[in-house]
Amino acid sequence: MKSRILVINCGSSSLKFALIDTASGDAVLTGLAEKLGLAEGVISFKHESGKDSQPLTEASHDAAMHAIISRLRSLDLLDSVKAVGHRVVHGGEHFKASALIDDTVVAEIEKCAKLAPLHNPAHLLGIRTAVQQFPGLPQVAVFDTAFHQSMPEQAYLYAVPMSLYRDHGVRRYGFHGTSYRYVSAEAARMLGKPLAETAVVCAHLGNGASAAAILGGKSVDTTMGLTPLEGLVMGTRSGDIDPGVFGYLASELKLDVNGVTDLLNKQSGLLGLSEISSDCRELEDAALAGDAAAILALEVFSYRLAKHIAALTVALGRLDALLFTGGIGENSSYLRARVMKQLGFLGLKLDEAANNAFIRGKAGRISATDSVPALVINTNEELMIAQDTATLAGLDA
Repeated sequence: MKSRILVINCGSSSLKFALIDTASGDAVLTGLAEKLGLAEGVISFKHESGKDSQPLTEASHDAAMHAIISRLRSLDLLDSVKAVGHRVVHGGEHFKASALIDDTVVAEIEKCAKLAPLHNPAHLLGIRTAVQQFPGLPQVAVFDTAFHQSMPEQAYLYAVPMSLYRDHGVRRYGFHGTSYRYVSAEAARMLGKPLAETAVVCAHLGNGASAAAILGGKSVDTTMGLTPLEGLVMGTRSGDIDPGVFGYLASELKLDVNGVTDLLNKQSGLLGLSEISSDCRELEDAALAGDAAAILALEVFSYRLAKHIAALTVALGRLDALLFTGGIGENSSYLRARVMKQLGFLGLKLDEAANNAFIRGKAGRISATDSVPALVINTNEELMIAQDTATLAGLDA
């Protein structure tokens, strides 16, 4: 029986999974549960026998996990699973690398749940379900925040009393680190440069979105902060906002701090601006049909992203390439074009034909030949998680 690792990647509104062969690194079975929390939740599967999808009668992370386990059993793959790797968004300052999961690790992840309220609870659900379904197997947590532990103090400290950092861990942590680790290495390969000699800005764009300055393969700055709320406009998150908004909205709307936090995390971003949807695909369709609210939401998204990309180049001192990844970054030629056209002063020029060609799993250069390279790279967080899991579980020897 071959050794395989089941990788679980629970997001705020999705659950990606992959069964990775430890010898080849190939995915034997993959799938994605989408629109969790919405009435139209669905899970899709891809196997050598074909592709299919099914609705989730209860569109929750728990239901998605049970559907995955049922499919593994039906394909006679369940017994080949030798370890389980989990993406965990927030590890605070406690975790600087991936870790074998035990009660202490679970407790630390729980402590960080208030810092990532849309993610860590979902990760814990995935962990607990996997522990129940695979008793005795090694389980590994791979933390998005770990990659950004290389940021210098000037990048991660807030201008608040230092006692808040010392006593309460109030600082910028950054997220999407697993994706950035993979994409920056892949970019170095595509550029024909050693990773240690690269200076890139990467935009990981999905329902949650961030950008990072990566110098020599190490994070030196990023847009997300203490929580995944800071930075770019996202599906339902506001991104950067005047901190005074908290007191103002609490007074005007008679909300407590939890109520304002919930509003900024779950009712804002593209959804709040457009009043149509948090799904970029739906907004692009509406924008192309002339809907003014959808156009405005996407313009705010692209402007904020372009502004942050320009700011991140300060941390690099130069720009070797701009990278787009994540569900939106890899598929939305519409938004990539709008971002690129605002960054001409950085030496970026769009190749319209190439940009329009790179969707649905295609990747490559979308910039003109006389431009600073702009690359679309398909991220592979699952492979990175599987590699860390194999190492910690002793399966890569």
